[in-house]
Parts: sequence; structure tokens; C-alpha cells
Amino acid sequence: MGLVMQALLLPLAWLLLLAAPAPATADDPGLAVYWGRHKEEGSLREACDTGRYTTVIITFYNVFGYHRGSYGLDISGHPVAAVGADIKHCQSKGVTVLLSIGGQGGDYSLPTNQSATDVADNLWNAYLGGHRAGVPRPFGGDAAVDGIDFFIDQGGADHYEDLARILNGYNKQYRGRVGVLLTATARCAYPDRRLEKALATGLFARIHVRMFGDAQCTMSPRYSWEKWAAAYPGSKVYIGLVASPEQDSAWMFQKDLYYEMLQFVRKLPNYGGMAIYDRYYDKKANYTGEG
Repeated sequence: MGLVMQALLLPLAWLLLLAAPAPATADDPGLAVYWGRHKEEGSLREACDTGRYTTVIITFYNVFGYHRGSYGLDISGHPVAAVGADIKHCQSKGVTVLLSIGGQGGDYSLPTNQSATDVADNLWNAYLGGHRAGVPRPFGGDAAVDGIDFFIDQGGADHYEDLARILNGYNKQYRGRVGVLLTATARCAYPDRRLEKALATGLFARIHVRMFGDAQCTMSPRYSWEKWAAAYPGSKVYIGLVASPEQDSAWMFQKDLYYEMLQFVRKLPNYGGMAIYDRYYDKKANYTGEG
């Protein structure tokens, strides 16, 4: 059986093995999934135990900035108290766990530099490696995510660059290793005006480009993605995909994904892999397959 016929029959998990280069670093695992939008998707632990994902992005920390001291997390009815143990379980299996800030809903903005400072302080002490009396840790005292994903889908663009710099500054406390990984989930049309200033800092190890929710990108997905890869050669750039046609008309059948994008973009030095939105639909449609 020729390679063409084989590729027609392979599930996405196997296409990824064919298409993706070996990770350059431990921070470039290749297959990310967003978790936390549907209670029916199962637990974070269950997602990690599938063995298919190498990054799980918790969504969303979506109340911040407007009112000092007001911060909120929305994970769609999942029991928050159970997430801390699941984070540690995932990390023990080599899965990177990120917390995504922003999202399509919620009440967030960074109107001033001071608000960026306050949000960074809360993220550090509530979800990352810091601890301070009076700051609750929703996932428990000894559970810390590996980094922060910027999924800024509303409001202005100001001061996210300040937030990125402050968060990156906490890496000084990790003695030479990256303890706060910064990633961004950007809209497909380049540039993403809400993230442009933040990305200009050069501090983002990964950019997950959403190849959905944008009619312009649907017409020429590879061209749109390649503009991102060219603009940020120092970041690993991921292809952001919906897992089911129920979600968006930009859903790509695995065969089309391979022949229209993967066979070309996998050759680029900063191709990073896939970012699947989201776990509920991937579980329902089995888009990535069990591998």
C-alpha cells in the first residue's frame, strides 16, 4: 500500500506521528488540548490518561483587571478541589499543564500597568509557584500549573505586554529553568491586534493559531498560518483546530489537514504541533484518535 493510500486511512494521531518533527525541547510537546469548557468532557486526569495529549490547557481564568482584588475562574462546573491532584497526576506523566486567561466570556481587561501587576501577583500566588498569606489557591497549596496561556478575545490590547514581562520575571526564582511557560492563543488573521504588543516582547515560547472562527482564514488556512510562523521565528507555532464540524465550519477532515497543511508546514523549523479545541468535542468525535 502506497504512502498516499496509507495517509487516507490513518487517524489524526498517526498522521501526527508522520508529520510532526521530534520536539526541540520539553516545552514543545506537539499535541495540546483545551480542557474546562464542558462538565461532560470528564476530568483533567482522564484527559491525561488517554496518552494522546502532551499539553492540557485549563480554560478559563476570566475575571481580572477591572476591579482590584476581583479574580475569577470558570471551568464549567468541574469540581475545583479535585483539579489540584489531577494537575500533579498529569505532570507526573510528563504532561504540561497550562492555565489560560481570557476566553470568549467573562469580565476581564488590563486598563493600567498597575492592573497588570496585580493580575500577575494573583496568578503567581494563586496558581503558579508563589504562596502568600491571604491569597487562596483554588487548586490546593502544592499544585502549580506550568505556565500561562494568553487567550485574549475581548477588550483592549494594552498592558498585556506588561503582564507577560512580570510573569516571565518570576522565572528568576527557578534557578536557570523555565518555571512559568508563556504561550498565546491567537486569532488566525495576522496580526491579532489584542496580542500584538504582548507577542512583540519575544517572551512567548508557543503561539497556538486558531484556524477557525475567521472566514478569511478558512479560504487560505495554510497561507494564514505561515504568516504567523514567519513573523515569530523564535516561537513554536501550533495549528489550532476544532475537533468536530459541530463547532465551526472551518473543521478540517484529517485527510484534508494532512494534504493541505501538514505535509508543508511540518518542514518549517518552528512548527510546533496541534492545539485541539476542545477536549469535550475531541472525546465525542475521537478526532485525534487513541494513537
